[in-house]
Amino acid sequence: MSDWKDRLNVVYSTNPNFEYEKEDEEEQDTLAKEKQQLRISLDKRNRKGKAVSLITGFIGTTEDLEALSKLLKVKCGVGGSAKDGEIIIQGDFRTKILELLQKEGYIKSRVI
Repeated sequence: MSDWKDRLNVVYSTNPNFEYEKEDEEEQDTLAKEKQQLRISLDKRNRKGKAVSLITGFIGTTEDLEALSKLLKVKCGVGGSAKDGEIIIQGDFRTKILELLQKEGYIKSRVI
């Protein structure tokens, strides 16, 4: 028996050999900190003129991305979010984020 939430694009089929499409989400293993090539940039697009620090290039699991995001938000004392391999930190904290990442072992990080 298939869970109805796993079915994509089809409600019902009369074909007896029909297989429902399933979304296979395979997360990549998290790269070692010293191999991560994180890019830190300032972004103002689609944010009503507000500046955010955008960290891109993270390769790894969602849990590790969330953990890094939480660390940066706490250390900077601001809000933000993490999804799709990107971390958004509210405000312009590029240099502080670079220092924090380097202290944590992300030695290939750079500001763009």
